[in-house]
Amino acid sequence: MRLRLILSLVGLSGLLLLLLLTLPLFALLFRAFKPDNLGFLFQDSVLEALKLSLMTTSISVLIIVILGTPIAYVLARYQFWGSRWLDSLLDLPLVLPPVVAGLALLLVFGRKGFLGPVLQELGVSIAFSTAAVILAQIFIASPLYIRAMKAGFASIPRRLEQVSLTLGKGPLESFWRITLPLSLPHLIEGIVLAWARALGEFGATIIFAGSLAGRTRTMPLAIYGALEQDLDASLAIAAILTISAFILLFFFRFALDFLSSPKPVKIDHYPKD
Repeated sequence: MRLRLILSLVGLSGLLLLLLLTLPLFALLFRAFKPDNLGFLFQDSVLEALKLSLMTTSISVLIIVILGTPIAYVLARYQFWGSRWLDSLLDLPLVLPPVVAGLALLLVFGRKGFLGPVLQELGVSIAFSTAAVILAQIFIASPLYIRAMKAGFASIPRRLEQVSLTLGKGPLESFWRITLPLSLPHLIEGIVLAWARALGEFGATIIFAGSLAGRTRTMPLAIYGALEQDLDASLAIAAILTISAFILLFFFRFALDFLSSPKPVKIDHYPKD
């Protein structure tokens, strides 16, 4: 009886959480796809914001993978003085309010920031540009990728790399042929988490990059801007963002399940008795 009660409470709590997570999304999609709102879905401003979001997040995730993979590998494989401090520092953007992150980026890359005079001498202007959007997304989303890859590298036995080294393979070749393929599911998971976080980034972007149509106005900023004028328009943009995120997340999850599933071994020749 007690076990049945516990199971009932667990099932009820799971159902309540499921409703909490899904009901607002269904309500959003139901309201957004009313016949009167379909015209907002194909506005030039909406398609422009979607294109900018997909472009900037793709660049951001690519940079995060290139720069974050070596850091994740070092943190997973080596213990050195200050490694815990470095690990905590890299996780700081996860708990830092995005508005504070945007202000910090502005104080470094803005015209009057720490690197402002140097950038002006080089003729480079980062703040309130598309580059600022990408930097804000990298700052906010990179910890999620690093954490996923760090867990992936830590789960791979080091003896596999050592065996590869004893067979005459160099460290870099061993990494590409042994370590990275085995950590591929974590790589995909890290990309999904980083991409989703970058796609939804708002606070740091609006402080550091502003909301300039065609340059810095991503989908979250377009939703906020439309909300001040027309609720139906903001709902349409939010619906597009939700569906785009779901499609890409579903694709990545499907790829992750495919890579994680065991593959049948094909035997062409059987040993003779």
